[in-house]
Amino acid sequence: MSTTFETIGVMPQIVKALQEIGFSKPTDIQEKAIPLIKQGKDLIGMSKTGSGKTAAFGIPLIEMITPGRGVQAIILAPTRELVHQISIELKKFSKYLSCHIASVFGGVAMNPQIQEMSHAEIIVATPGRMLDHLQRRTVSLSAIKFFVLDEADKMVEMGFIEDVERILSATSVERQIILFGATLSKEIEGIRNNHMHQPVTVEAEMHVKENFLEQYYYNVDQREKFSLLVHLLKKEKRDLVIIFCSKRSTVELLTKNLRLQGIKADMLHGKMTQNKRLHVIDQFHAGKATILVASSVAARGLDIKDVSHVFNYDLAQDPQEYVHRIGRTARAGESGKAITLLGYQDHDTFRQILSRYHLTVHELPKEKYPLLGFNTHFEDRERRDGGFHRGSRFPRDERRPFPPRRRNYSRSMTRD
Repeated sequence: MSTTFETIGVMPQIVKALQEIGFSKPTDIQEKAIPLIKQGKDLIGMSKTGSGKTAAFGIPLIEMITPGRGVQAIILAPTRELVHQISIELKKFSKYLSCHIASVFGGVAMNPQIQEMSHAEIIVATPGRMLDHLQRRTVSLSAIKFFVLDEADKMVEMGFIEDVERILSATSVERQIILFGATLSKEIEGIRNNHMHQPVTVEAEMHVKENFLEQYYYNVDQREKFSLLVHLLKKEKRDLVIIFCSKRSTVELLTKNLRLQGIKADMLHGKMTQNKRLHVIDQFHAGKATILVASSVAARGLDIKDVSHVFNYDLAQDPQEYVHRIGRTARAGESGKAITLLGYQDHDTFRQILSRYHLTVHELPKEKYPLLGFNTHFEDRERRDGGFHRGSRFPRDERRPFPPRRRNYSRSMTRD
C-alpha cells in the first residue's frame, strides 16, 4: 500500500489544499520528516533542492500553530526569493485554515512588515532583516515554539551563521529546531551540538535520479559558446529553460545578446532590485517567460516547475554548484536535460565534479552552426565592471590566451 498524506496523519483541510495544487502523495523527505516534526522532535533534514522540503516542514508547522496566539514559528531562508517562495507555498497549504504568514526581507520598507508580523503566526525571513527588527524591538520571538533553518549550508556559505546564532539567542530554549540542508558543515554541527535537543536526522535522495535527467556536455571553442547556445536553443524541443552563468556581468551580456538574436530571455542576478527579481521569477513561474539567464542566486531554493532544460554556459568554481544547478530540472517524475558548454577554463572544475559525484555525463559531437557576433558595447557601467576588455568582442572570461585543450571524459563520466 502506497503512502498518502492521510496515512502520515496530515489533517483533511491541508490534504484538500495539497490535492488542488497537484500534490497527490508525499515525497521521500515529506514522508520521513512530517511525522517526526509533529512528534515534537528536533530534526535535521538532508535533501536536495526540489525534494519537497518546504512542505516537509511547512505542513506540520501549519497544523501545530494556534490561530490568534501571535508569532509561534519563524523560518529563516538565505535569500529574498526563497522567503517569497516559501511564503507563497505556505499560504497554498493553509488555504482552508486560519493561518497568517508574514514575509520579512530587506530592500523594502519596514513598516508594512511590522504591521504584517503583528497579525502573523508564522514569519518567513532572511537573517539580516530579521535581526534588524529584533534590534529595533519591532518584534519579539520569546514565545516562539518552532525555529526552522532552511538551506542551512547556503546560510554558512553566505556568511549568515552569526546572524542565525543571534536570532536563536532571542528565542526560548524550549523551541523545537528544524534544520534543512544539502550538507552539514562544522558551523551547522555547532548549532546541532549547542542548541538542538537529541536531534533526529533524516535523509532523502540527494541527487536527481538519472533515469529522469539526461546530462550532456560539449567541448567548444571558448569563442563559439554563444553561437552554440543559440543553435541549441533553436534546435531543442523545450519548455522552460534556465541558463546558468558564474558571473553577473556574463548574465547581463548573454541576456542582451540573446535578445539581439530575437530570443526572448529574462535575467536574474543579485544586483537587480527586489521588485524586479520577484517580477522575473513570477513571470517565469507562470510560463510567461520561457528562458531565464541566471547567476547562482537562482541555483538554490527556488522551486520552479516544468524546467525541461538547464544549460551551464560556464561552471562555478565550486563543484557542488553543478549539482544544485542541474537539480532545477527533472522534478516530480518529469524528465529533464542538462547541457554543459565546456570551454578551456571549465575543464578543471568539470574534472572535480566527475571525481566527487556519481554522475553519468555524455559528450555530444561537435555540431554545425552559424558563427555569431557577441556584442560587449551596451553601456559604460558594464565596461567599468571589468566584465570584458574595452574594444574586445568577447567578455574577459571568454578571451582565449591559448588554444583550448580538448579533454576526453569517457573514463570518468560513468561512475559506480
